[in-house]
Amino acid sequence: MNSKESPQDETIQPSFHWKRIIPVLLILILVAAGFAWNYGLLPSSKPGARENAIMVIAPYQYQGTWVFDDASVGLVREPFVAGVPEMIDVIVKDIPGSEEGFRLLFSANAFPGYQKKLVWLRGDGGGNYYRFEDDPMEGWICPAMFKYYSTAPKELYVKAESKN
Repeated sequence: MNSKESPQDETIQPSFHWKRIIPVLLILILVAAGFAWNYGLLPSSKPGARENAIMVIAPYQYQGTWVFDDASVGLVREPFVAGVPEMIDVIVKDIPGSEEGFRLLFSANAFPGYQKKLVWLRGDGGGNYYRFEDDPMEGWICPAMFKYYSTAPKELYVKAESKN
């Protein structure tokens, strides 16, 4: 060090530049956000996006009870329990071979040709009890309903159809 230089004049340069790392960080953030969005880890900007549509599942008998699969919401052999199997028996009584599978259309809104209206009674155990509007028969719809609705609808409209 010569006499004109002081220790304060010596500086160590950083080994990386922020201008180079910021675009890389931005890309990583965008990739992570895309992954999270794709796998449903981020809240939707449209709450209850499925709520105003007529939805369809295909229940069938498995080991003596009605079940259904819906890969779009991650359900496999989801059983109907606590009175709902008996309600299904009522709506499929005129569909030959329904135990092998039938189409069940459902909506929180009335639709042309609906077969039965279910009326909400009460919540219980994470699920909700409904009854037929024209019959005292009631059943418990499990929390899987929230794969389709953000809140329990006050009314559900259903129609059973043959798969053929």
